[in-house]
Amino acid sequence: MTKRTLITGGTGFIGHVLCRELLARNHELTVFSRQPSETVKACCGRVEAVRDLQQLRSHPGFDSVINLAGEGIADKRWSEARKQQLRDSRINVTETLVDVIRSWERAPEVMVSGSAVGFYGDQGPAMVTEETSPHDEFTHRLCRDWENAALRLAGDGVRVCLSRTGVVAGPGGGFLERMILPFKLGLGGRLGSGTQYMPWVHRDDVVEALIWMVENTSASGPFNVVSPNPVTNAEFTRCLGRVLHRPTVFPAPAPVLKVALGEMACLLLTGQQAIPARLTGSGFQFRYPELEKALAHSVNPGAAR
Repeated sequence: MTKRTLITGGTGFIGHVLCRELLARNHELTVFSRQPSETVKACCGRVEAVRDLQQLRSHPGFDSVINLAGEGIADKRWSEARKQQLRDSRINVTETLVDVIRSWERAPEVMVSGSAVGFYGDQGPAMVTEETSPHDEFTHRLCRDWENAALRLAGDGVRVCLSRTGVVAGPGGGFLERMILPFKLGLGGRLGSGTQYMPWVHRDDVVEALIWMVENTSASGPFNVVSPNPVTNAEFTRCLGRVLHRPTVFPAPAPVLKVALGEMACLLLTGQQAIPARLTGSGFQFRYPELEKALAHSVNPGAAR
């Protein structure tokens, strides 16, 4: 049976692959995006494009909603204005989405809403599950308020899942696209001490986890969408060097990163040893549980199949 699904952020690094996969599974998709309709369809496939959520007010309703809207957290230095943009693109959009959903003739069965393991803040070397208490800092407050905006629908009887996603690897974009050139030039190296954990995950596993949350009627609440095998930044650096057959002998000292990036340097110099406790406990199987295979596919998808 065809399922009607609304996606925000459908043209993003994760979203456009998710759209293609849902279409293959017989979903009828509507994508909210600020981009022109032709661009959305070229990126996402056979979808209906909507540029203003208010166009969907008093809609008959969708079976499911997947909310991935939000500007890239590491795209620009964190000024106070930039921090507000990051909040608005997540929290304000989600609040508007919830209000629009409440105007529908029928509520969706489920909403899966984006979040990040940044919810936990800096956790040092401690193992982090969905039960871990957060460290209060900007990324925690950003994710907390984003999640709370989505959780308002739970009071209306909607099943709400929260995807606390890690650093996403995959071909054709994302953070790896920024890292690969210096590594290929032999200029790659660890960031700071390299002992901070990088909770990574392959994009294909993020897509499968999002669909799993939609389809699994017993799923609700937060899920860490990260590989079951977290690594430190130093381990990640060495592995990427092996995959690219390049040395990794040029570390970026913490003081240099702090001067260059300001407060945003905390994204690179701190982290979480997050594990997907709830996903694996529910029997979810990762396609790319090991970093080297995930990076090999991300760097050269044709050769790594």
